[in-house]
Amino acid sequence: MAAKQHAGILPEAIYEDLRSRIIAQEVPPGSTVTESTVAARFGVARQTAKVAIARLVTEGLLRRETHKAARVPELAAAEIADIYDSRAVVECAAVARIEGIPAAALAAHRALIEAGADFAHQDIAFHRALVAGQSSSRLARMHALIMGEVELCIGQVQAAHLLSAEDVAEQHQGILDAILAGDSDRAAHLTAEHIAVSRDRLLAHVES
Repeated sequence: MAAKQHAGILPEAIYEDLRSRIIAQEVPPGSTVTESTVAARFGVARQTAKVAIARLVTEGLLRRETHKAARVPELAAAEIADIYDSRAVVECAAVARIEGIPAAALAAHRALIEAGADFAHQDIAFHRALVAGQSSSRLARMHALIMGEVELCIGQVQAAHLLSAEDVAEQHQGILDAILAGDSDRAAHLTAEHIAVSRDRLLAHVES
């Protein structure tokens, strides 16, 4: 039945499904993700599953040691702090350079307001859009390198109810208002504060 339902499915669709489930903690930290299991779930060849898994490994949403199956990372407190601090460096630099609000960021912000408890994907989309909307392609590439691990953290924040969609939307609105006012310093400052709030609450949760 699964094979008939998912016949012809592409690695991109498998990747998106796995990515969403990992971020939502439906595939929790420490879980093993094997080619055979993914292939059976979607009714595809193992090679197709392998392509999707490899992309998630490259992005940091999965980790794989030599000759072992991929696993969802269990991030230690020191890793979480480093991920957020690295994120702040890149995103604050990007927001300070941005001129005007990208349409994709505004759309993600509106979607977040309507999202309710399930806001992680809209939060991620908002920050990706802001970084993509500034002029430096190098900053965008640096951001892409860490976003998989950032997404893991945002998913944990949502799953543990450490921030609400309303909290996140209010913080995003402050950043947008500063960008609209042409105040790049304030936009960067508010971005740093926004990231620090999420970091500190997740660290307190992990260390409790």
